Amino acid sequence: MPSPGRFAPLLLTAAAAVLALPLGCAAQGIAWVSSEKDQALTLIDMASLQVVGTVPTCKRPRHLRLSPGGKTLLTACGDSHQGDLIDVATRKSVGRIPMGEDPEAFDLSPDGKTLYVSSEEAGELAVLDAATGKKLRAVKVGEEPEGVLASPDGKVVWVTSEVASLVHVVDPVAGKVLKNIPVGKRPRRFALTPDGKQLWVTSELGASVSVLSTADYSVLGTIHFELKGMRATDFTPVGITMSRDGQRAFVALGQANHVAFIDVASRKVTDQVLVGKRAWNVSLNKAGTQLWVVNGLSDDVTVVDVAKAKAIKSIPVGRVPYAALLVE
Repeated sequence: MPSPGRFAPLLLTAAAAVLALPLGCAAQGIAWVSSEKDQALTLIDMASLQVVGTVPTCKRPRHLRLSPGGKTLLTACGDSHQGDLIDVATRKSVGRIPMGEDPEAFDLSPDGKTLYVSSEEAGELAVLDAATGKKLRAVKVGEEPEGVLASPDGKVVWVTSEVASLVHVVDPVAGKVLKNIPVGKRPRRFALTPDGKQLWVTSELGASVSVLSTADYSVLGTIHFELKGMRATDFTPVGITMSRDGQRAFVALGQANHVAFIDVASRKVTDQVLVGKRAWNVSLNKAGTQLWVVNGLSDDVTVVDVAKAKAIKSIPVGRVPYAALLVE
């Protein structure tokens, strides 16, 4: 296994860039898909919608993020207790770093130098050096922390606690919780509006999305889902993403096997598109024309035409797919 020292200079060089720089220069239009039951990432050509290969990785890859500049990709491998750093151009692992017990969701600081990882077993947010994986500090939060999102200015990190049904506002430098915000039952993931004023939070067992003000963390509204012939408990929203113009949000509805389109201004559901089984995570391409929905129980990814609100194609991938990262 490559040592952290071999790739620390690469990651540190990338960290000098800005997260907003164009990504994926070496591999245009490739969707990278992680699968919890495989030790590989599936690669899909975004133009042809065909699988074009796989990349070996560590055990139980889940969350995926690009390093600043988009030259390297990091995946959290739960059963290896590591992060695997993969060169996007060569599609080869360039090293691994420790990420603590059973890592799942994580985020990077805006400068790319720090990793924030939710540690479910320990009930804490782990703050790690991104080059080495060294733990800098740990912040106690509610039980079973899950979603992690760093603010664009890097001053706070938001963390969901599945058991406590709270969103924690964490100061990652001081290493303390600034505020706890009650939301729906079993909160999972975040999306921030482009203006930074609203934080949207999915609640898997609350069958809802909470909309929070980032100014004072008041709850601005709650969005619920319904479909003819389905019970409220059939909706288990997890993955969420926003359009670049901030006009639409897209939510994977879990066991309801649909993805919801939401008008951000009115907070109304405008469309619900049938996809695969247990729609888990969602990613939107740069143009905002295609939504990629990862379906955990049908072992595929469904590509949705956003303008038509219609599924284009479902593409078989690995076993129990978790997330798709679009490198364009």
